[in-house]
Amino acid sequence: MLTPPRWSVRSRILGVILVITALGMSVAGASAYLLQRERVLDVIDEELFTSVESARAIATGLPREAAESDDSDAPVSPDPVSAPTSVEDAMVRIMQGIIPGRSESSVAIIDGDPVYIPPVDVDFQMFDDDAFMERVWSEARGGVVSIGTAFTEDGAIRYIAAPVTIADDEAIGVYVTGYQIQGELDDIDSAFTTYAIIAGITLIAIGVAGWFVAGRLLRPIRDVTAAASRITGTDLSERIPVTGRDDVSRLTETINGMFERLDESATAQRQLLDDVRHELKTPITIVRGHLELLDSRSPDEVDAARALAIDELDRMSELVSDIDVLAQASMATMLTEPTDVSDLTQQVFAKARAIAGHEWRLDGVAKAVAPLAPSRITQAWLQLADNAAKYSPEGTAIRIGSSLYDNAVEMWVADEGPGIPEDAQKRIFERFGRADTGRGIAGSGLGLPIVAAIARGHGGYVNLDTSTSGSRFGIVVPLPSSPAAPPPAAGSLDEDGEHPDVTTEKGHP
Repeated sequence: MLTPPRWSVRSRILGVILVITALGMSVAGASAYLLQRERVLDVIDEELFTSVESARAIATGLPREAAESDDSDAPVSPDPVSAPTSVEDAMVRIMQGIIPGRSESSVAIIDGDPVYIPPVDVDFQMFDDDAFMERVWSEARGGVVSIGTAFTEDGAIRYIAAPVTIADDEAIGVYVTGYQIQGELDDIDSAFTTYAIIAGITLIAIGVAGWFVAGRLLRPIRDVTAAASRITGTDLSERIPVTGRDDVSRLTETINGMFERLDESATAQRQLLDDVRHELKTPITIVRGHLELLDSRSPDEVDAARALAIDELDRMSELVSDIDVLAQASMATMLTEPTDVSDLTQQVFAKARAIAGHEWRLDGVAKAVAPLAPSRITQAWLQLADNAAKYSPEGTAIRIGSSLYDNAVEMWVADEGPGIPEDAQKRIFERFGRADTGRGIAGSGLGLPIVAAIARGHGGYVNLDTSTSGSRFGIVVPLPSSPAAPPPAAGSLDEDGEHPDVTTEKGHP
C-alpha cells in the first residue's frame, strides 16, 4: 500500500486559505456573470418589442404613441397619405425605417418567402437558414406575435416575429428581427475573462504572501521541533526564544516551562542517584572489607562480621525507606483537609514526649483551622522534634508549639543546642546534607529535606531561626485567605533554596 504524503501545517493552512478564497471568488464571479447575462437578455427582449412596436406604427400609419396604446377609444386615425397601401409597401417601409444595430439583423417574409433584408451591412443574415425561415413563418402566419430563441449556424438567436396585414391585400407578411445572443454577451464574457485572470493573479499573490506569513507565524513551532530534537538525557538546557504576544508565543512559553520542569526533574534524579551511590558506597565497602578479611575458622570473627553486616544492611534499609518517603513527599501537592491546629499540636506534643533524654514543653497553641495533611505534617513535625533531641545536650528543654499569624500558621520546635553555622544553614536542607559530619550522630541526612518537601506540598516552607543558644525550626503553611506567609527569620529557605520575601502585619517570633 502506498503511504499518503505528509503535508506540513504550513501547507495545509495555505491550502485551506487558497481553496476558500478561490471558492469565494468563483461564486462571486459566477453570480455577477449570471446577473449581467440576465440583464442583457432582458434588454434584448425590450429591444425586440420596441422594434415590433415601431414596425406596427409604420404598418398602420399611426404615430408610435398611438400604435403602442391598447386603448380602443383613442380618437386617432391613420394618415391616409402615409399609410402603406399593400403588404409589400408596408414591408419595404419597415425595412427602411428600422435599421438593425450591432449583433442584430432582420428579414421581411411575404407569403412564406424572405423577400427583403436590411439595407445596411449586418453581423449575420437570417434568410440563409431555411429551417429558421420555415419556423418563424409557421409561428406568425396565424396572426400572433411570437418570441423565442433559435439555435442556428450563426449561434443562438433571440428573435421576434410579427405578422403584417393590410386591408384589401390578401398577401401575408411577417417581420422578423433578432439578436445574436453571443454577440451581445461578448462584452460580458470579455469582462469575466479579465476577472478570471485578475482572480488567478490574486490567488498567486495570496499564496506567496500566505506562504511567508504562515512560515513566520509557525516559526516558533519549528523552533520547538528543532529544540526537542536537540534535547538529550544529558542536556536539557535548550530554551526557545519567545517573540510576540499571541497564541504561538504562549505555546512557546508553555513548552519552555515544560523544558524547565524536565530539566529540574532530570537534575533532581541525577543528584539523587549520585547521592544514593555515594551513601551506599560506604556500607558496601565496609561489609566487603570485613568479609574479605574474615577468618571463617574463627567463630568470634564470624559473629562480629555478621553483626556488622546486619547493622550496615539495616542502615541501608533505613536509607532506602527515607529516599522513598522523600520521593513521595516531593511528587505532588498534598491532599489537605480542614484541620484543627490546636488538636494537632496536642497530639504531636504527646508523641514527642516519648523521646527520652529531654524535658519537653508545650509552649503556645494556635487556635485555628488550616488546610493540612495531618499525617504528613505530623511526620515532618516529629522529624524536627527528633532532630532537636539528637543535636541538643541531654537533659535540656525542647519546646513545641504552634503560632497563628494574619495569613499563615506555623508549627515549630525550639531547642537549646549549639545552633547551626551560617555556612551550613542551606546545606542541611539538601539531600544527605548535615551541619557537622563529625558529630558522630547517626542519620541518613534526609530528615530535613523530607520536612522541606512536605512544607512545599502545602504551599509553605521551613523557617529557621538559629543562634549559639539554640535553634528554632518552623513549618509555615499559608491560610486560605491569602497565599502570603509570615516573614521568615534568617536561614529560612523556600523550594528554590532562596530566602522568601513575604510581609505581614504581625511580627514573627
